[in-house]
Amino acid sequence: MTTHTGAETGADREDRPGPAAAFAEGPRGVPLLGNLPEFGKNPLAFFERLRERGDLVRWRFGPGPALFIAHPDHIGELLTGMEDTFDHPDLGIAVRTLLGNGVVVAKGRDWRRKRSLVQPSVRPKQVRSYAATMAECAVALADRWSDGQRIDVKKEMTALTQLIAVRTIFGVDTATDAEAIGRAMDVAQQEIGAEFSGLGAVLPDWVPTPGRARIKRAVAVIDAEVSRVVARHRDGGEDRPDLLSRLLTARDETGAHLSDREIRDETVTLYVGGHETTSSTLVWAWYLLSRNERARRALTEELDRVLAGHEPGHDDYASLPYTQAVVKETLRLYPTIWLLTGVAREGATLGGTPVPAGTRVWSSQWATHRDPRWYADAEEFRPERWLADGEGGTAEEIPEYAWYPFGGGPRVCLGTRFALVEAVLVLAVLSRRYDLDLTAGEILPVPGLTLQPDREVTATVRKRR
Repeated sequence: MTTHTGAETGADREDRPGPAAAFAEGPRGVPLLGNLPEFGKNPLAFFERLRERGDLVRWRFGPGPALFIAHPDHIGELLTGMEDTFDHPDLGIAVRTLLGNGVVVAKGRDWRRKRSLVQPSVRPKQVRSYAATMAECAVALADRWSDGQRIDVKKEMTALTQLIAVRTIFGVDTATDAEAIGRAMDVAQQEIGAEFSGLGAVLPDWVPTPGRARIKRAVAVIDAEVSRVVARHRDGGEDRPDLLSRLLTARDETGAHLSDREIRDETVTLYVGGHETTSSTLVWAWYLLSRNERARRALTEELDRVLAGHEPGHDDYASLPYTQAVVKETLRLYPTIWLLTGVAREGATLGGTPVPAGTRVWSSQWATHRDPRWYADAEEFRPERWLADGEGGTAEEIPEYAWYPFGGGPRVCLGTRFALVEAVLVLAVLSRRYDLDLTAGEILPVPGLTLQPDREVTATVRKRR
């Protein structure tokens, strides 16, 4: 990621404090559990409290030592040092149950091999080929909506991105496939969130819990569906343009294919990245636009001017800077992935300060993205902060790693381009025809595997005149 334009003045940049060089102490914890009870109660608020204590804050995640980092320079060191200075952490039994040993979970040589096999499937050239499917699915949804209709926004966005995912990843095209995989995936992701922020985070893998039983049942459904689709692809023989087909033909440097288990792990990983993150981003975008008429008018003005009556496609993506800015600002305020961690190796440092080996280092997109040091009016929805001069923006700089919704460094999310193009095209298709007026009232984020709204998000569909 490069530096980004924002809303600071030159004086603001000169006055920015550099990263702190010494550890600050976090809140006092309790025996054995450390700060886990406070963290589990409200992880987002907990990380904001740590940020207020300093740029390097010691705390305890259960019995083990933990370090919270808030400054973009330190975050950059963590992310670029992953697989070198810092180890990728064990993400827990719930995540492993769902993702297996896919590219998000794998480490070392195994991770490098899998990344080299998966990456060609999500390069810009391939994303371009998926863009038509993204737009077609969004147009079909727009055709079903009508003026004055009441909708469940989360349900609509989830169904839409599920359909896009099963078409682009699995190459199937029926609602049955999307619904079966989607229902099981929803259960699995809910249980991952509950496991991570509760007592399950410190329980040994062998301890049975009701949540762990539920995720195993959900994953059994997912495995059966993926196995059926893979068998269909192998028996079909024809050349298909979907991600699964590309994975089935991929070979590593020795000429070996991915095994059936590896195919399963990578397709599920791509599904989670290609569906869940985008649907969540779209729900939060509709929420923010409904509460900001100025931004909504600026968005529709751009769509009317650039698209001039035609449905958007990949070639329009670069010509929609404000639509892109809406998505980026949504990801700043409501990052779907809200924390990243690494484990310090021997000799690790941050800002020149030694970090004891074995310390789990935590960063939070939620806390850093809302830090007033990097963003003027940090709590406000201002897409203009991402626009350059001539586009209605201020051309001010935001530090690298002050915005990192997809991570960074060698383990940056492979689906970044896919997710951004999908969110922009879906938002463009639907906003060109409709405004969504959400039910009044504040919606709070609930941190699980991704940030989800704390209640049903309903809206009235208003046809644009």
